[in-house]
Amino acid sequence: MVMKAIQEHGDEDADSILETLLLYNALESSPPELHSSLEQSSPQEQPSPQEQQQIDSDLFSLDYDGSFLDGFSDLDSSNDEGIITSMAIERCGIDSSLVDLTDFISAAQISKAEDAQLPLEEKRTHIRSDYPEKNKRKLCEYSMLKRKRMVGHGNRIIGEDDEAIHLPNPMIGFGTPADLCQIHRSLPEAATGPPYFYYENVALTPKGVWSTISRFLYDVHPEFVDSKYFCAAARKRGYVHNLPIKNRFPLVPLPPKTIFDAFPLTRRWWPTWDERRKLNCLQTSIATAKNTERIMKALKDYDEDEMPPERVRRYVLHECRRWNLVWVGKNKVAPLEPNEVEMLLGFPRDHTRGISRKDRYKSLGNSFQIDTVAYHLSVLKEQFHNGINVLSLFSGIGGAEIALHRLGIPMKNVVSVEISEVSRNVVRCWWEQTNQKGNLYHLADVRELNADRLEHYISSFGGFDLVVGGSPCNNLAGSNRLHRDGLEGKESSLFYDYFRILDLVKGIMARYN
Repeated sequence: MVMKAIQEHGDEDADSILETLLLYNALESSPPELHSSLEQSSPQEQPSPQEQQQIDSDLFSLDYDGSFLDGFSDLDSSNDEGIITSMAIERCGIDSSLVDLTDFISAAQISKAEDAQLPLEEKRTHIRSDYPEKNKRKLCEYSMLKRKRMVGHGNRIIGEDDEAIHLPNPMIGFGTPADLCQIHRSLPEAATGPPYFYYENVALTPKGVWSTISRFLYDVHPEFVDSKYFCAAARKRGYVHNLPIKNRFPLVPLPPKTIFDAFPLTRRWWPTWDERRKLNCLQTSIATAKNTERIMKALKDYDEDEMPPERVRRYVLHECRRWNLVWVGKNKVAPLEPNEVEMLLGFPRDHTRGISRKDRYKSLGNSFQIDTVAYHLSVLKEQFHNGINVLSLFSGIGGAEIALHRLGIPMKNVVSVEISEVSRNVVRCWWEQTNQKGNLYHLADVRELNADRLEHYISSFGGFDLVVGGSPCNNLAGSNRLHRDGLEGKESSLFYDYFRILDLVKGIMARYN
């Protein structure tokens, strides 16, 4: 099984190797048909490198315990990771827990790194044949050290202590409708408006990313919020903004908070051993028919009220959590439909209808969660009850604009920069269908928004009241193993354009004032 996994994924991808091994292990007691379906999968059924990159990037905020990939996001690739993984399976046993396997591989990685720095004579002593027994305590210490340094205690962004920004637990930022917080914050002088600014990105990022974002945005500390406190799906995000934080209020009607509230018909088919009540972060891609067929085959020999073996349950739950599958029949799961994703994210029904199914999932997966963002922007209603001028940067299918509209804040002028023609068309259709009275200006290329054009807009309608934006998190996703480039990545580098434009706006408006 080890050799088959290495042959399948190559010897540099320990994450995928271990996932495959555990999947084989989970299927040992499952029906033979499931084994044959796996073995007969043709190369054509596998995603292209581009699609795999997108799938990898979608999994950055899985919010559950027991993932086959948990604990492996901090491992670096090396030529012998396949050997280390094989050794972990051999030493710990095929039935060992993921924690044990993770500890072993983490310890081996650290031991290898430190061993490379030892003098030759010390190396000979360091790699004695009785190493596993005599250094068992040292292995545990290595493992714990690495976990503390790289992951922390559940409230720290991956990175070293000197560059870490703490994540709150629970992740409710400066408060939610159900958890009001009495917090007073003072902003640096450079961060005060006008204009107000609001920038969103994924909460769990590579080392130093949020420190960099905060430093560029006038040293404003991010507000970290998980949208599971607003709706039935998780969405861990950080928001850097200079908005007031008092007197926030939620959109009404309040959205459904659990899976059963959102999809009551699923309750009939939901097995007792699936304890999910919230969905994970909504992705830009969905499970294939092969995924759901394998789950059905794995469960076909068990009655509705019969408890499948633990290994089968573990496999099924892993797939359900990974792809946000819901139960729609006896032993039958299905991915969410686009209109269901729209509802969970707070968009109007059929907001993305008319574009391809693939584009609908992609655009929704890269969007704001409306209820969360609207809660933060609600403080603007009293101040701008006569209308607001908005500069919207890379906000996709109009999440910020819809949040303002649902809050009842008229939009006098909106300048929107969005490279995707599909997303621009979605926003244009919504603008017309909702009979907006203001002006919508669309730009496709951020390079078009230079100082001259900004000065033209500012002189035309008196400046911007709000500069809102966010950049795709593909280059920041923890499980994007192909192009996890941080803020230097192709998409995430748009953050620097956000700062450049915001700084220009602040400078031009200061002259006019």
